[in-house]
Amino acid sequence: MGFVKRPDEIERIERALSRPRFVNAEMLSVAFHTDPEVVAHILPPPLQPAAEPRVTAMIGRWQSNCVGDFHGGAIYVAARHDEVDGEYVLAMYMDNDVPTIYGRDLFGEPKKLATSALHRRGDTFNAWLERGGVRLVELHAELPTQLGPFEAEGINFNFKARPAADGHGLQEDAILTRARFQQIATAAREGAGSVMLRGTVHDPLDELPVRQVVRAAFFEGDLIASCQAVATVPADVFAPYHHGRHDDWSALDTESAALVPIA
Repeated sequence: MGFVKRPDEIERIERALSRPRFVNAEMLSVAFHTDPEVVAHILPPPLQPAAEPRVTAMIGRWQSNCVGDFHGGAIYVAARHDEVDGEYVLAMYMDNDVPTIYGRDLFGEPKKLATSALHRRGDTFNAWLERGGVRLVELHAELPTQLGPFEAEGINFNFKARPAADGHGLQEDAILTRARFQQIATAAREGAGSVMLRGTVHDPLDELPVRQVVRAAFFEGDLIASCQAVATVPADVFAPYHHGRHDDWSALDTESAALVPIA
């Protein structure tokens, strides 16, 4: 092992990149309706709003064949592209840098570091996600209905983009990716729930009004992923969305604060 990999090492690494498995997952999610105009505003082109303005908040924990054990959460917005229904990953948070780098570089997921927890007592589930001293997401659910094992498929939309080296605009056009997740549930539950979203200048989750909770669910099982690039977006068109998916660097200016004279 070293800074320059041999062909056999590259083959092994690319196997982990191309066949990711996120197993022994436990995920609590609460889906709700928000305002249709909010969805239309936050979806980057060429994504289109789905039939209903549904947003899903999820917090969970996983093991994997590629990034170790990790905890995290995400905010998903129902969307469509090329007649395919899926979910746009509006925000995503991980508890360490390994899954953050993996998902951000490979899929284009807008991952940031955060802490989270998931607790269960009987049919009652609670979870929270915190970043920068603010509890951004709180989930509560009562899930008496057992769904049993099942298999399904979920689709996530993300964008791979990076800022230009001189800091102005993007380096090149953004790439829309479509990740498919084969969901193999060993157990699942559903019922009623609630969600609380809070915001900061870096994570404005409070800009998503919670109008009506439509479903709460808990998933135990495995997620088998694959991903492909499906479209490109001109750099100038995607730039506003790109900057919205990252921290506001201008709000982290400690130099100017240090120069303010003391009265």
